[in-house]
Amino acid sequence: MASALIPAIGISQEELNQYDVYASLHDETPEGRSVLELARKNGLPEKWLDKNGTEGIEFTAETRLSGTDFPDGKRVRKGAVDTIMKYIVQEGGKVPIGLKDTCDEVAKKGGTPLVVTEGCRILGTIYLKDTVKPGMKERFDELRKMGIKTIMCTGDNPLTAETIAKEAGVDDFIAEAKPEDKISVIKREQADGKLVAMTGDGTNDAPALAQADVGLAMNTGTNAAKEAANMVDLDSDPTKIIEVVAIGKQLLMTRGALTTFSIANDVAKYFAIIPAMFMHAIPQMEALNIMGLATPQSSILSALIFNAIIIPLLIPLAMKGVKYVPMSASRLLTRNLFLYGLGGVLVPFLGIKLIDLLLVVLKVA
Repeated sequence: MASALIPAIGISQEELNQYDVYASLHDETPEGRSVLELARKNGLPEKWLDKNGTEGIEFTAETRLSGTDFPDGKRVRKGAVDTIMKYIVQEGGKVPIGLKDTCDEVAKKGGTPLVVTEGCRILGTIYLKDTVKPGMKERFDELRKMGIKTIMCTGDNPLTAETIAKEAGVDDFIAEAKPEDKISVIKREQADGKLVAMTGDGTNDAPALAQADVGLAMNTGTNAAKEAANMVDLDSDPTKIIEVVAIGKQLLMTRGALTTFSIANDVAKYFAIIPAMFMHAIPQMEALNIMGLATPQSSILSALIFNAIIIPLLIPLAMKGVKYVPMSASRLLTRNLFLYGLGGVLVPFLGIKLIDLLLVVLKVA
């Protein structure tokens, strides 16, 4: 968000305010809208917003600048420091003394400097304040516990990127990233056999959102980003990927838990009742009747009753799902095998035996 204007030497605050509005007339990005909002706070005459006859220059990752061309030949631009400095030299102008130092100070504070120019004349710097939402560091810590590595890809200069990366707690970052850089990172991780999720909101993020295994676009983002992504986050929270992963893992865990329990349950159940069914016909089977079921009739009836009880009891588990707790895959597998594998073996033994005893007491079988 634009938070301050820093005029160049010999330029008034009002003049810089006027030209940063001119440079943002056709800029529909959140940054561009925030520049106009700051200008309104500083006193914005409506005539400055007149677009008649003007032509907008759209920001791209390649040019790294945007602006407006006016009918009288006036060309106003705003963009990254290095880009504007090259632009000024090409236009035959000179870079003011101290501009680089001013922009470096903004970057060290974690902000993004945008330089405003009219023709070959630099007017000053817009201080875009990049703020990390409260609790973001803790959210990235949670991603690490889930085994997810985070990489911040940004068009910001390295100084700003490094400051924000440290404040947010991401694992790695790429500064001055172009669309092809983002795609390269994703392809590299995918080549290593990893699943890659990408969150973004800009037009420049669209190719990477399409390349990723899971693309999550922000609701405040551009249409290109939303169309390229698999999902759109209505809350525009980059860490919403935590909920996406947690829900996905919960679905997989629930399915795995029910499948593990069902297989273990069937193995234990048939191991329990088959020896009892044939113990009179085949005397040797008596040794395998480890549960001591009374008769073939009681063993079969006990298994049928047990099935009729256990299946409805699994429905709440299937509906609610197995709660996901961030941990390593090996620990997760061990825990689930112990709970639903061993549990699936023990529950039928106990259940069928109790039902068999009850049937004998009631003299039903």
